[in-house]
Amino acid sequence: MSTTKQKVHFVDNELLNPTNPVTVNLIGAGGTGSKVLTALVEMSHSLFALGHAGLQVRLWDDDLISEANLGRQRFAQSELGLHKSVALINRANRWAGTRWRAETIKYDLECFTDNFTHASATLIISCVDSVQARFEIAEILRKMYRNGSYNNRPKYWIDFGNGQDTGQVLLSTVGKIAQPKSEQFIPVANLPFVTDEFGDLFQQSEGVDDTPSCSVADALQKQDLFINSALAQMGMSLLWSLFRQGMITHRGFFLNLGEFRSQPIKVE
Repeated sequence: MSTTKQKVHFVDNELLNPTNPVTVNLIGAGGTGSKVLTALVEMSHSLFALGHAGLQVRLWDDDLISEANLGRQRFAQSELGLHKSVALINRANRWAGTRWRAETIKYDLECFTDNFTHASATLIISCVDSVQARFEIAEILRKMYRNGSYNNRPKYWIDFGNGQDTGQVLLSTVGKIAQPKSEQFIPVANLPFVTDEFGDLFQQSEGVDDTPSCSVADALQKQDLFINSALAQMGMSLLWSLFRQGMITHRGFFLNLGEFRSQPIKVE
């Protein structure tokens, strides 16, 4: 009796056995990004304890901390008026003894023009709240893949997105990742960009109100208190699987926190 082989993605060796810390660009330091950064601190410390080189993170966000950010995002009253990226990175470096970097500019095409060296990292994590930002990140990654040397190309993109009480996390490869031969599994070298797979859905959501909130109460009308932290924990668990298991059978999930329901997305 024949059985269907399971499709899997084998993780690039640059994540599993790096000589130097794995470079990470975290784009967005808001409700989800601030919590993802905390998880990255914990992950890097844990990886280092297991004999791994750990992570080297650069956080990108040009926004300033306002009253509406307190409570739902990881900022304190004493940090009002500071750049989000600077406040979070300073806190992470003091806690973990790292030398991570903060960028107070947007990660967009206008910033990098034709020079994408500064934008490159092995792993890109986006926690942005606009359709345009996602499509610009996708274009930047394509340009870096075409123009960069092998050692300077991004390998993976993890995108976090959410509404009021729903959201999704998707893992993509930037180009194809070389896969070993396997008699047990069907290796999948390419995981499509979220903008290619769900681009039409994103375009339909362009009309959603993304006007900055004026208060915490106003912000909570747009996004529930725990949707960002729920996505951050589940999404970073996916990233942890990349480092620890060396292969994945699922590349993301949809989450409906209002109904306490999640739907995994298989590697196809």
